Amino acid sequence: MRFQDAARDARAVVYAGIQDDPVVARAAELLATASVAQRVLARAVMNGESGDGAAWRAMFPSLLANGAGDADRELSEAILAVSLDVAGRGEQARSQYRGAIVEALTERLLARRVPPAAVHRERRILFDGVRAEIHPYDVTVELRDRAEAYDCKWGARGINAEVLLQLDLARRNAEQEGVRLLPALVVFDARRSCRVRLARMAPTPGVRLVALESLDALAGARAAGTVAPVAARPEV
Repeated sequence: MRFQDAARDARAVVYAGIQDDPVVARAAELLATASVAQRVLARAVMNGESGDGAAWRAMFPSLLANGAGDADRELSEAILAVSLDVAGRGEQARSQYRGAIVEALTERLLARRVPPAAVHRERRILFDGVRAEIHPYDVTVELRDRAEAYDCKWGARGINAEVLLQLDLARRNAEQEGVRLLPALVVFDARRSCRVRLARMAPTPGVRLVALESLDALAGARAAGTVAPVAARPEV
């Protein structure tokens, strides 16, 4: 098993410009230290079209009202500001920015557990005698004794059978070469929404799911290995 940078086609060049936008890094940095409730706030605002900060403050008083702690309120206000920035970019651009933010957030959380140099973006996984997939994995962890491959989605609707199959095939191909590979979905959406979506698909026990409520597991000592397999309709 070996890794290769994704081809720099026209789509990749355009998307790389979005990935490099400072708002993506800013959002990822804030969300990496956020609570689950603050991440729910970010998801709600980035999904909406309202640029009215006052309306969002009324909807999330525990995070943004004067009763919240000073540090928590400051972080929540920063998350609100960057989320409003993304929400105001129009539907098509907003969709691309949200995806880039989930990838950047995943990268940062993983880098707390493994050496940052082992975390890569937009990589293909190659196996001897197996035709390589054109689609690259959003984030990979490449270590001497094991590897991890993550496909990142903003919402549960982005989960589909093809994505699950590609992740599971990578795991099985790695097993045939005697290599450990953990494939996982990272979805910036509620666990329940992911379970509803997955209930329509064939079980994929070799693929793990990291939902919005369990993102910090990526940075933990046991990390994604503690997250339940997709086949179990996980309570993660």
